[in-house]
Amino acid sequence: MTMQIFLDSADVLQITLLAKSGVISGVTTNPSIIHKNGGDLKMIIIQIAEIVDGPISCEVIASDAKTMILQGKIAANWHPNIYVKLPCTPDGLEACRALKLLGICTNITLVFSVSQANAASQAGATLVSPFVGRLDDAGQDGVQLIQDIRTVFDYAKSSTKILAASVRSVEKLTGVMLAGADIATISPEIFSAMLTHPLTDTGLKIFQQDSVGITF
Repeated sequence: MTMQIFLDSADVLQITLLAKSGVISGVTTNPSIIHKNGGDLKMIIIQIAEIVDGPISCEVIASDAKTMILQGKIAANWHPNIYVKLPCTPDGLEACRALKLLGICTNITLVFSVSQANAASQAGATLVSPFVGRLDDAGQDGVQLIQDIRTVFDYAKSSTKILAASVRSVEKLTGVMLAGADIATISPEIFSAMLTHPLTDTGLKIFQQDSVGITF
């Protein structure tokens, strides 16, 4: 299967427009994105779930396992496609295990190492989200991390999917694709850029010029 594309956004109008392409398989959100788009978490998540028929990540805002589990159960009741997004901390992994036992899908976020990804898989995470862009900002190789996690997961036959997060360029998108990511979550800007190429534009212009007088 080819790598899936998720949109990292909570802009309902923008998601509606871009989803028409048929390329978007899911959506990821976080508290910062929700705040930017009005802050009504439940309303925004439900609206997104009605637009995109795929995993919709909704992040908890608690830091302790007990409250994370409670918030996760609340969010999971909003729509069947909700994936509860949890931080890669001891409490986050404890909540992940508890939610898995309840049949609730999870996305472990803020992953920056193979050992964290392995721990998330052991805790039963449905998705694990290594932050490619933030690693690159810190002078480390985000794409290499994706490749290393892929190697470990394949060896262990892990069912946890690798979601490359914070992918900030088309070049990095290609990199994580080749490194074996199951999913990449990208901004609307990168989504538009990945569908653009100067030779496509030139070719289209030529075709339009040569189509004058042709009818169907």
